[in-house]
Amino acid sequence: MLDNRFDPAAVEDRIYQSWVEAGAFTAGRPERAGAEPYCIVIPPPNVTGSLHMGHALNNTLQDILARFERMRGKDVLWQVGTDHAGIATQMVVERQLAERQLPGRRDMGRAAFVERIWAWKEESGGTIINQLKKLGASCDWSRERFTMDEGLSRAVLKVFVRLYKEGLIYKDKRLVNWDPKFQSAISDLEVLQVEVKGHLWHLRYPLADGVTYEHPIAFDEHDQPTEFETRDYIVVATTRPETMLGDTAVAVHPEDPRYQGLVAANAKVRLPLVGRLIPIVPDAYSDPTKGTGAVKITPAHDFNDFEVGRRHDLPMINVLDAEARVTLAGNEDFLTGAQAGADLDAALALDGLSREAARKAIVTLMEERDVLDRIEPHTHMVPHGDRSNVVIEPWLTDQWYVDAHTLAQPALAAVREGRTNFVPKNWEKTYFEWLENIQPWCVSRQLWWGHQIPAWYGPDGTIFVEETEEAAVAAALAHCVQNGIITDAEAQELAADPEKRAALITRDEDVLDTWFSSALWPFSTLGWPDETAEVTRFYPTTVLITGFDIIFFWVARMMMMGLHFMPDVPFKDVYIHALVRDEKGAKMSKSKGNVIDPLDLVSKYGADALRFTLAAMAAQGRDIKLAPARVEGYRNFSTKLWNAARFAEMNGCGRDPAFVPRNAESRLNRWILSETQKAGTEITQALEAYRFNEAAGAAYRFVWNIFCDWYLELAKPVFNGNGGWKDETRATTAFVLDEILKMLHPFMPFLTEELWARTAETGAPRASLLALAQWPALEGLEAPDAEAEIGWLLDLITEIRSVRAEMNVPAGAQLPLVLVGVPEEVRERVVVWLDTLTRLARLSSISFEAEAPAGSVQIVVRGETAALPLAGVIDMEAEGARLAKELAKASDDIAKVDAKLGNADFIKRAPEEVIEEQRERREAASDRAARIREALARLGRMG
Repeated sequence: MLDNRFDPAAVEDRIYQSWVEAGAFTAGRPERAGAEPYCIVIPPPNVTGSLHMGHALNNTLQDILARFERMRGKDVLWQVGTDHAGIATQMVVERQLAERQLPGRRDMGRAAFVERIWAWKEESGGTIINQLKKLGASCDWSRERFTMDEGLSRAVLKVFVRLYKEGLIYKDKRLVNWDPKFQSAISDLEVLQVEVKGHLWHLRYPLADGVTYEHPIAFDEHDQPTEFETRDYIVVATTRPETMLGDTAVAVHPEDPRYQGLVAANAKVRLPLVGRLIPIVPDAYSDPTKGTGAVKITPAHDFNDFEVGRRHDLPMINVLDAEARVTLAGNEDFLTGAQAGADLDAALALDGLSREAARKAIVTLMEERDVLDRIEPHTHMVPHGDRSNVVIEPWLTDQWYVDAHTLAQPALAAVREGRTNFVPKNWEKTYFEWLENIQPWCVSRQLWWGHQIPAWYGPDGTIFVEETEEAAVAAALAHCVQNGIITDAEAQELAADPEKRAALITRDEDVLDTWFSSALWPFSTLGWPDETAEVTRFYPTTVLITGFDIIFFWVARMMMMGLHFMPDVPFKDVYIHALVRDEKGAKMSKSKGNVIDPLDLVSKYGADALRFTLAAMAAQGRDIKLAPARVEGYRNFSTKLWNAARFAEMNGCGRDPAFVPRNAESRLNRWILSETQKAGTEITQALEAYRFNEAAGAAYRFVWNIFCDWYLELAKPVFNGNGGWKDETRATTAFVLDEILKMLHPFMPFLTEELWARTAETGAPRASLLALAQWPALEGLEAPDAEAEIGWLLDLITEIRSVRAEMNVPAGAQLPLVLVGVPEEVRERVVVWLDTLTRLARLSSISFEAEAPAGSVQIVVRGETAALPLAGVIDMEAEGARLAKELAKASDDIAKVDAKLGNADFIKRAPEEVIEEQRERREAASDRAARIREALARLGRMG
């Protein structure tokens, strides 16, 4: 006998263990050797991570598809694994060392520190994997991979070496996002833009060689200059005075009339403090409408300035070191062209200062020399490291780069040709924009945790890139002999002595960007570079499910690498899901205190309730506003199904092996069987199209409304009577309940698996776990005559209930129903369903008339007219006044929202979630107004 209620906490771990013990999630099961393969690779969570709501959504959607396709008989591989997360993991272990007052990484050395990280990974790195199991994820755990395990490391080496030898990886000096705390380059994804209240310093750069120009200082109503002053300087504005020491030009717009004469004369300015002569260059980067229209150009310390510098072949002078301290003494680039004297001495005195201290000192020096024009308060966005929380420095340094532009061309073509499809399709535009404007990809990181770059430097600085140190030594020996650095005899001596041979070359200390190894994920996890059976069977993978924020960082790079190293695209479909926000539409963040922990919801309501909530709200292209109350609501859905199963059990509804659905005779049973087939088709089609919310909605409506609220209600008299349909109705109920468990299993695996087992305790044993059962594939159960009868009945009851609610009919009032001019067929239906109609619609009587009585509300159900006489039941005048008042309020609400949404300033300034909330309010008010108008129209017709 089923318990009074379903307790998720009591069964979830047990059920999950039963799946694992049965190998339910294992790809390549013997009985599926000839089945169609289906593969999803998990976006590998960081080994340092713990489950957040984005993970919960992402993995729920993946699991729905994996379970759905597994039940459809496919050989499903949901490939699981974790990412080594270079900077995040190194930070965790370094912090741990500091907390325990142990030697830091530089004190213990690279080898010992990396060994320490491996130990931490083995001990604590599997947290998120265990949390995914709590969510019900049906990954193939036997194939779990890690981006730094032996197989994936071999793949990384092979890819790097091949790309280098093809000229697609190279070393270059370019600007990177530099984190002064970690002293490493970081990716754009690890940079947060933070709004900061600062200042805009306007500095006067004197023109060289006595050059002057006429600068407009007054304008007429047509913005034409009317008054000028002679200037021997140009004013530039900057938020970073400390970088002026590295300025190599002043840029003006080529069409700015104020400076065209200076540009034509090749005029120069003398950089304050430093004395270096720098050119005035014409470049469209300068905006003539902002400030003076002149901007300082510091190519080594600003990404935009770097591009200007490349266009005009400007020197690139780095005036900061790896810790963002001023470095001038001995800096040949800085000293070249500098003029000796008191100002240069003052500048050199800044050597070693932090950028913050240097900023204050330079402003003071500029003020003392009367070249500080003015200071303005200025709020602007400043890049910060997402983990270090320090200001990120655009820094000029030698790094390793991938020629992403070349690799991007096949990736662009694959999507344009439809070999890979984005869902929703509008994300293709984002993909195209990024890849069409792609820059070289910096893949080196100044860390110790990660894949160390397989590059060695010979005694003359030559780079040798090989998969092993032995191969690099051999290449270095050959190079040195060929170039006369050593003799053949010395080479043979070195080759015979491991210690001397190792001293010949020095390995690059940098490691690869984490995104480099994860770019290989769809094929490296399947065993590449070996020619494994898994690569042959499961590549290309079927679908990738991921967030929009890593379309460029991960999706595009997997496309590039997959097409370069494999014969095909890495996946056929890419489903991009939206964000999970809080119930007000705000992005979840620790600083706002609005983060919802999915594990807390699982603990409180069960994994099934959270999963179903996320699926039901996962409309394509729309963010999810998650409120715990929604999860509680779907927990009630679980309870509803559990109670329905208990009701069926108490009424003897056991599985009948002899029951053939197609042979059912009762119209009620034929109707529910037809509806079951319809629901299965609807859910299947929605899942095939990645419309998760529509699939969940179809399942919910069928289970709650059609099966529980209608079918079981209509079947009660059958169960309680002695009629001839009792056995068939029992068998039908058990059969439909089984189909419901199958349809709901991808969404609610724990509840359905438990009911699958418990409902078989007194009948024939199940052939398999529900996780391996066959997906509903019903055919031939259409029953148009049954649908016409039962559908009419349900529509009539629903319409009567709607009128009662709209017209404010007292809940206890029993109303007469008049059916107007209906055919004999309808009269027969009423006779059959008389008791049901009067009970469920709260009717006092049902009669048949040629015309509707006066003072009645008329409703049309499937072409037949019914009337509810309400005269004397409600005060029509008072009801009309009430409805008119409600309509006025709804109209007022619509007008208020329209005023806000029509205000350009509001749209510009309001957060995205506030605008979306207003749109939702308008939609709700419009729906309310429409219902009220319908009620008023009915009231009018009564008179």
